[in-house]
Amino acid sequence: MYELHIYQESFDQYLKDKVTSKEPRNLYEPISYILNLGGKRLRPVLLLLVADLFSGKYKNALDAALAVEVFHNFSLVHDDIMDAAPLRRGEATVHEKWDVNTAILSGDAMLINAYRLFENYPDAVFKELATLFSTTAIQVCEGQQYDIDFATMEDVSIAQYIHMIEYKTAVLVGASLQMGAIIAESSVECKTAIYEFGKLLGTAFQIQDDYLDVFGDPIDFGKQVGGDIIENKKTYLYLKALEQADEKNKQQLLHLYSINPVDAKGKIDTVKSLFLQSKADEATKNAIQEYTEKAFSVLEKMDLSEAKKEPLRRFGENLMNRQY
Repeated sequence: MYELHIYQESFDQYLKDKVTSKEPRNLYEPISYILNLGGKRLRPVLLLLVADLFSGKYKNALDAALAVEVFHNFSLVHDDIMDAAPLRRGEATVHEKWDVNTAILSGDAMLINAYRLFENYPDAVFKELATLFSTTAIQVCEGQQYDIDFATMEDVSIAQYIHMIEYKTAVLVGASLQMGAIIAESSVECKTAIYEFGKLLGTAFQIQDDYLDVFGDPIDFGKQVGGDIIENKKTYLYLKALEQADEKNKQQLLHLYSINPVDAKGKIDTVKSLFLQSKADEATKNAIQEYTEKAFSVLEKMDLSEAKKEPLRRFGENLMNRQY
C-alpha cells in the first residue's frame, strides 16, 4: 500500500506516452532528451503519493505531476547554462549536446507546456493549481537570482543562504505536495500543512545536495563532484567552514574562493580538507537532520492516520540518507 515504486512506474509510463519528439525536431528533441535522462522524480512521485493518500485517486494527478517535472527540468536546463555545467545526471547537458540558443528555446517551450497541462483540470482546480504554480515559479526565479547575487557578495549569512534555497528548491517540493492535496480536494488545513512539510523536506534535500557535491561519489551523484567549489558557490558547507575555521584556514578558504585555477583538482582537495578540519561537514549533516525532523514534526500534527503518515515519513528518512 502506498508503495513509491508504483507511482514512479506509473509516472514514467505517462511521461513516455506524453513526451515525444515532433517538428521542429531541434526544439523538441532536447526536451525529450532531458526528460528521459531519468532522475529521482522526487516531485511528481510526492505529488501522486499525496493525491492517493487524500483521495485514493492518484491517476487524476498525473497531468499535474508531469507539469511539475517539466517545469523542474526546464529550470535545470537554464541553470546548467548559467553554471556552464558540462554534466547532468551523468550525461551531457542540453547546451553542451546542442548549443546555448537551442537550450534556451527548448527550456522556454517546456515552461509553456508545463502551464498547459493544468488546463486538463476543472475550472476551480485549474485556478488553484495555476495560482500556486505561478507563485512558485517566480519564487524559483528569485531564488536563482539570489544564488547569482551571492557570487559577488562578500558577506552571505546562513539565514540568507537558507532563504535562497527555500525559494530555489524547497518551494517547488512544497508546491508539488500541495498540488496533490488540491487535486484530492483536501481541507485548507491539510493543504497548508503538507506544503510546509514539503518545504522543510526540500530544504533538507538541497543542503544534502550541497554536501554530496563535495563528498558524494561521482558515479552515484551523476554530476561533477566539486562543481560548487569550482564555481566558488557559497553553500552551507562553505559558510559553516568560514564560521567555524580558525583565522588561518578562514583566510585560505577566502583566497581559494577568489581564484579560478585551470587545474581545479588541487583547489577541490584543499577546500575539502578545510571543510573537514573546520567540521563543517558534521554541521551540514546536522542541518540536514534538523530540517528533516522539523518536517516530521509538521507531519505528526497532520490529520492523517498513522498508516498514511508512514510512507511520507519513510520518504523523508530515505532522502536524509541518500548518497546521490
